[in-house]
Amino acid sequence: MWDWAIWAALILGAIAGIAATVLIVRRALATWRQADQTRREAVRRLDEFAAKAEVAADRIAVAGDTAELQTSLERLRVSLAQLAVLRAALDEVNGTVGRVTAYLPRP
Repeated sequence: MWDWAIWAALILGAIAGIAATVLIVRRALATWRQADQTRREAVRRLDEFAAKAEVAADRIAVAGDTAELQTSLERLRVSLAQLAVLRAALDEVNGTVGRVTAYLPRP
């Protein structure tokens, strides 16, 4: 007698479960895309900064040979070396992430 109510509840529950799964997948993909875009933006800005820092270092080297300037130039060179190490690590992570993202669907 109540078979129709049970079947209706089961169907409604299944539809709600499918809708929730679709919502979770869509939000997860949107989050992944945003993280990927943020990573690309960070890499682009690091590249711009490194280029500007190299230009500044070259200009400082040409400007003069005072002791204070040499000290500042040495600190800049150390910072550029640290930036190069960080960029290499970021490139390594990008390579690893690239291998993982190769299996993810693209819109």
